Amino acid sequence: MIEIRWHGRGGQGAKTASLLLADAAFNTGKYIQGFPEYGPERMGAPITAYNRISSDPITIHSNIYEPDYVVVVDDTLLDAVDVTAGLKETGAIVINTTKDGSEVKEKLKDYKGEVYVVDARKISIETLGKYFPNTPMLAAIVKVSKIMTDEEFINDMEGSFKHKFAKKPEVIEGNMNALKMALNEVKKI
Repeated sequence: MIEIRWHGRGGQGAKTASLLLADAAFNTGKYIQGFPEYGPERMGAPITAYNRISSDPITIHSNIYEPDYVVVVDDTLLDAVDVTAGLKETGAIVINTTKDGSEVKEKLKDYKGEVYVVDARKISIETLGKYFPNTPMLAAIVKVSKIMTDEEFINDMEGSFKHKFAKKPEVIEGNMNALKMALNEVKKI
């Protein structure tokens, strides 16, 4: 079983991305969970969402305290939240940032696992014309975790976006381009 914890801010789409990841994994035959942790959320407040993905039925129904992967949708959270709490050193953290590697690692204190970065702001502005970090971050965690192949992911997301954006088909191409760009641009530091 793979467990993922998402850290974002209200309105950035971390919850939506975790649910899209759950749907995509389900469509490849996996058992899945995708759920947010709700508190007094408001636009801009820190939020947490979770995924469990497994080849076997999942019998655990709690928050994730020792994730294999962590996704940080907003790098300002590195100063506000202990994003590496419980994170397994055999896993990885994926961060939306433009900061250089040494600055990022310094903010992660003593975390010894793999660290990946992607500039989701640049990708979403180039492909969507607005700042929607969740789409690139979704692709980045799929690439890093290898939950499914890039091809399976792209094919599934195209179908999902056609359904989700049936009334706004003009946004499908931009979202697909954001996914593809993030798959290529996420890098280990």
